[in-house]
Amino acid sequence: MKQIDLITFGETMVIFDPVTNGPFRYVNQFHKRFGGAESNVAIGVSRLGHSAGWISQVGDDEIGDYIINSIRAEGVDTSRVVKTPDAPTGLYIKERIRDGSNQVYYYRKGSAASRLSKDQIDWDYLKNARIIHVSGITPFLSESCQDMTRAIVRFAKENGVFVSFDPNLRHKILKDFPDHKQELIWLASQADLFMPGLDEAEYIFGTKDPEELFQLCRQNGINQTIIKNGTEGTYYADKEVQGFVESHKVDQVIDPIGAGDGFAAGVLSGLLEGASLKEAVERGALIGAMIVTVGGDIEGLPTKAQIDAFKSTTQDVVR
Repeated sequence: MKQIDLITFGETMVIFDPVTNGPFRYVNQFHKRFGGAESNVAIGVSRLGHSAGWISQVGDDEIGDYIINSIRAEGVDTSRVVKTPDAPTGLYIKERIRDGSNQVYYYRKGSAASRLSKDQIDWDYLKNARIIHVSGITPFLSESCQDMTRAIVRFAKENGVFVSFDPNLRHKILKDFPDHKQELIWLASQADLFMPGLDEAEYIFGTKDPEELFQLCRQNGINQTIIKNGTEGTYYADKEVQGFVESHKVDQVIDPIGAGDGFAAGVLSGLLEGASLKEAVERGALIGAMIVTVGGDIEGLPTKAQIDAFKSTTQDVVR
């Protein structure tokens, strides 16, 4: 079986994205889109020239067909996505009061993806990944998803596959899992690369001091840590070096959703190409800035040519 640069797994939903700003009750038109943290990363890596696969389950319905066809069209392998007639594909609705500020309403409880289990995983397929990317969303969709996530992470470690973990906290689903902090710490401790936001790191470890966080990560056996701090910049550290990369300034934030996934795709694509951790973070930061200027979860994910074009037209803000 051919090697795949990155494989990830989780739920992707159809999105109803409002055409105009304002409370939901006053909005009458929506764009149909799709989005999910894991498939966003897979698409981002694919657009940057790498092979990617996405594992999931969708309903045997029109929405499920739309999601599979759309992700496949982005160059991502969807051959391990299954359909079920027993549950619907999830969806979420965005409410945008003003540009750059979103409220999200999820309709995912009991969805097809929440019924994924480790019995559905093609382990030979996973063994051929260079990177397995894990989010902190999937294990809290259901108990079967939690068991599946644990099994995949253990399998990756046993087979020498690099594991990246982005907590991507969704507090609306965490409340159903009283021990979720312990689970998040365990997942972080198993990862070769841990990529939380500063607020997420504080939630998990109880401190927002980067030096303390790096120390705690090392104590938990994490080799590489990247801590994102929004518009300020990103801290990074491995066993030998640590540093800080400033965020890129943009004139206007249109839609912040998906920026973290684009950042992850940039970092992981850099590491796949042999870049240093600093160089990978710099690429991630640049892509994050590009994404927030475009509406939608994946629409702003760039190719390498678009990255070069962005650099050439914004030399006054790129650093």
